[in-house]
Amino acid sequence: MARQATASLTVDVEDWYHIPSVCGSTFSQFRDVDEFFEKWDSRYDYLTNSTERVLKILDQYKIPATFFVVADVIKHYPGLVESIVEHGHEIACHGLHHSCVIDSRTKKPLMNPDDFRRVTAKAKGDLERISGERVIGYRAPNALIAGWMIDVLEDLGFKYDSSVSVNSLYNKSDSELRGVSSAPYHPKHHELEPTEYRDFVEFPWPYYDLGFKIPTGGGPMLRFLGAHVILQGLRQSLRRGHTVFYFHCIDIADEEFPNIGNKRPFYWAIKGMMVEDRILRIIRELRDRGIAVKPLREMLE
Repeated sequence: MARQATASLTVDVEDWYHIPSVCGSTFSQFRDVDEFFEKWDSRYDYLTNSTERVLKILDQYKIPATFFVVADVIKHYPGLVESIVEHGHEIACHGLHHSCVIDSRTKKPLMNPDDFRRVTAKAKGDLERISGERVIGYRAPNALIAGWMIDVLEDLGFKYDSSVSVNSLYNKSDSELRGVSSAPYHPKHHELEPTEYRDFVEFPWPYYDLGFKIPTGGGPMLRFLGAHVILQGLRQSLRRGHTVFYFHCIDIADEEFPNIGNKRPFYWAIKGMMVEDRILRIIRELRDRGIAVKPLREMLE
């Protein structure tokens, strides 16, 4: 009997100021989230309402998801992470402050392994304390991932990562990813290339291969390319094996965000109900095709 096709719906829980043009990168307006809150004196919360809307959608379609949470959300949005847990979803780690760990251009470390270990251990501990569950999943802030980071994650007790995006437009890793597709695999020690076995799994993002690989994981590509292209990539990636789809809660926020940030003026040009409709179209397609949608922690076997 053929095995049922499976996918995971994953949700990044971060607010508008967490993106690299505002905080936590080499070109951001604020050095980090701490400096943002020291200097910002206007409304910051555009996350709560959109997260509540996402939870209602997932309840409606009875989908258990994996939420990759920036751990400082616990402090600045009391009760929000607890609400995600109460709705039955997996909590995974999206960093402490969503700061870039490697440089987006050179892929050189922006923090050393000891500092990465320290901040990630704190993020993991904070999320476990608030959720009452063991946190075993990680997604790199801004999807900037390196092989040495996987080694640290494994030492800290994580069991999987979902950051690698194979495509022909950009590479946010320190590896050429020659042996990687969209199917889950075990990364080599200190690398992101596949090996036969390791007690750690990478869940890469989907892509649409037309001889030119288009990233179709979701997020900004969902906003700018639309549901049709994303679905083409998901269909193709499902033929390779288990695949993931992701979006941010604030992708469906229908309010205008503060107009600040360096170098990415059109990052949030498309969002709100238009993007929500695209997400619903993708969810309905997965349902109608009989795809089993499971949290990532259930796919480790």
